[in-house]
Amino acid sequence: MGLQIKQLENGTFISQSKYCKEVLKKFGMDTAKEASTSMGTSCYLDKDESGIEVNQTMFRGMIGSLLYLTASRPDIMQSVCVCARFQANPK
Repeated sequence: MGLQIKQLENGTFISQSKYCKEVLKKFGMDTAKEASTSMGTSCYLDKDESGIEVNQTMFRGMIGSLLYLTASRPDIMQSVCVCARFQANPK
């Protein structure tokens, strides 16, 4: 399932760092620059009719992988759900 579980004296810790690294590598983002903050909650996204079409299958695969990560990373839930809204015709 991609979960690493570590049991210590002061508690049990669950992480998905290995799965995160695999997802980044799978979609060619393992060398991308990281951001220190997630997506802003006050930004407004809309369709970009003149934008360049992207591979829908790959985009949906990314969203699915990120949705799986939200089980252990609730901090990315809002950003992933915003991106998931644009699965029909991503640009």
